[in-house]
Formats: sequence, C-alpha cells, structure tokens
Amino acid sequence: MSELAERVLLVDDDLAVRTSLKFALELEGLAVRVYDSGAALLADPDLARSACIVVDYNMPGMNGIELVERLEERHLHHPIILMTSGKARDVPEASIHPDIRDVLEKPLEDDALLDRIHAVLASTCPRD
Repeated sequence: MSELAERVLLVDDDLAVRTSLKFALELEGLAVRVYDSGAALLADPDLARSACIVVDYNMPGMNGIELVERLEERHLHHPIILMTSGKARDVPEASIHPDIRDVLEKPLEDDALLDRIHAVLASTCPRD
C-alpha cells in the first residue's frame, strides 16, 4: 500500500481519545496525524495529501459538519468518517455531504473504526 493510502488524519478535542486512537491505528500500520481542532487541521499545509479524515462531531469552536463544509469550500474532497458521542441519526446533516462515508457512535465497538478506515482506503486508493 502506498504512503498516501496509509495516511489518516484524526481530529478530536479530547486528548485521551486522540492518543488512544492514534496508538491503536498505528499498531495496525497506519500513518496517523492528530489534531485537537478543526482549525488545527485546516492550518496543516499537507492537508491535501491525506487519504482519510476521521472527525469528531462534537468539538468546541467548529463542529465536525462545519469542518467538512470548510474542506468543501477549499475543494478538498477526502473520505471522512464522522464520530459522535450521540446517536448517528442525530446527525442528519451527514447525509448531505458526499465526502462523509460513515457516522460511527462512541464508544466505538471493537474494530469498527479500523474496519471503516480500511474500507475507505480500499475504495479510494489504488494498490501498489
């Protein structure tokens, strides 16, 4: 798999969530960058090179949907997995954004996030 295919960006305002998910995903061989806010992600000069973005819905300042909209304004279209501490059905805006591939509910079950990331990467990135 190419370096790009392994590149996952994770945005969550909770340090414990960022740390634990980064650790778990790196154990599976993924290259992961973490951000504590949507603004921090948008400031990354390498943003256009990512393969998959995992975003928390409930963040102060800019929620996950607002971040997706900012990415769309910049014509950056990456597959996005949205995480929410509520019910997925409580995020109806997700269905109108084609880049949002899935909405996962926290706490994440078993390998749900890893499985979705692999599915997204397999569908969007060519194999070497």
